Amino acid sequence: MTAPGRSGLVFREALLFESSRPGRAGVPIGDVDVPGVDPARELGADAVREDVPDFPELGELDVVRHFTRLSQWNYGIDSGFFPLGSCTMKYNPKVNEVVARLPGLAAVHPLAEEADVQGLLALACELEAALAEISGLDRVTLQPAAGAQGEFVGVRMIQAYHRARGDTARNKVIIPDTAHGTNPASAALNGLEVVELRSGGDGVVHPDALARLADSQTAALMLTNPNTLGLFESHVEKLAEVIHAAGGLVYLDGANMNALLGVAKPGHMGVDVMHFNLHKTFSTPHGGGGPGSGPVAVRNALAPFLPTPVIRREGDRYRLDDEFPHSIGRVHAWYGNAGIWLRALAYIRTLGAAGLAEVTSRAALNANYILESLRDVYDAPHARRVMHECVLTDRRQNEHGVTTADIAKRLMDYGYHPPTIYFPLVVAGALMIEPTECESQETLDGFIETMRTIAREAETEPALVTGAPSRPIVRRLDEVRAARKPRLRWTRSD
Repeated sequence: MTAPGRSGLVFREALLFESSRPGRAGVPIGDVDVPGVDPARELGADAVREDVPDFPELGELDVVRHFTRLSQWNYGIDSGFFPLGSCTMKYNPKVNEVVARLPGLAAVHPLAEEADVQGLLALACELEAALAEISGLDRVTLQPAAGAQGEFVGVRMIQAYHRARGDTARNKVIIPDTAHGTNPASAALNGLEVVELRSGGDGVVHPDALARLADSQTAALMLTNPNTLGLFESHVEKLAEVIHAAGGLVYLDGANMNALLGVAKPGHMGVDVMHFNLHKTFSTPHGGGGPGSGPVAVRNALAPFLPTPVIRREGDRYRLDDEFPHSIGRVHAWYGNAGIWLRALAYIRTLGAAGLAEVTSRAALNANYILESLRDVYDAPHARRVMHECVLTDRRQNEHGVTTADIAKRLMDYGYHPPTIYFPLVVAGALMIEPTECESQETLDGFIETMRTIAREAETEPALVTGAPSRPIVRRLDEVRAARKPRLRWTRSD
């Protein structure tokens, strides 16, 4: 069986163990013929055996075809639409990949002398300046290896700032219920207490609610803007005033910068420190846990606490400066993930200021197009326009016994990767859809029609949806059992 809109492949494949036939071999492996090498002596007799029980025996062509078919079944941004909320699974121009693989950049050794990496340091310095301009802040470090580490670094710098002022009682971080889930973890890892701030009925945080929590123990407000509902925090400047009046600082989770690029600068909103997700916003293939880069931008008041080393430009030369007595210290084995910087800088250089603003405009346009096209058949928790992503719920489909998980699994039958589901947690049965700026109207129209079809199925033939997916070889898992008691090894069934 095949998925509509895909390549016509049959989604059925036996395990190599199941396809094995005694006596078949792809490549004959004889005895070791290197003079003087005895595997038993080199590896130890216990590590050497004549045979591997149940090891698959197949011809070379069978093995090649097996792995080729599996690779063709992988779902990626180059094969289909990823409406995958919060992670910005967008297309990344291939030219940026070429730039990152230029031999003079890709082959640089991390222990190379400063004199031998002047070009790379110049590019890093240029990227820092670009990110400072985009954020409306003063200084940037490229060290953090991902957004979550960037959060940790930003909060650690806030701690160092307060301690340097003798203000050691500030041990609380206020975090809205619409923030990203890594925010509380970053605060807790720094030994700070997390105080939850409830958003209003309109989905955004209100200054009076924040004022009731902010006090002399408040170290910072960690704000996600736009928040996880896809809504811009319209009171952000007032929120910053409340925190600053209490002596705290404002941290911005920059994972949603796809909605602000070239249009609004966090530093102009009262933000003191923020991180970027270069691997989400600025062009790096994202998924499978990496690769990533989470630069942190700060106001000058926080600059003394930047991680070391710091890139310094002295005339036409660049150096790595470790002489920062108030620094929080090194946070990366080297200076950072250079391959990710290069992709980001290529992206910024190619688009320029006008292009970055267009990224934001298109991302917002696409998200609102989907929202308005589906609002009549799916419940939308808020009536406002959104930024780069929208949230729908399964409230109407629940009347027919169909859940958000069912809708996501039914999308797989139509050849689409499901969106993020059951997040944000403040919305029951949430489907978070982020189309990104890259997708054409034709692609969005196809996804919209499929979502409308699933809504009709939920009403007229709910068993089609609750029984999905019907096309993959594995249909429905006992997800709790799979998580707690996974089967990681094949065992013979005879």
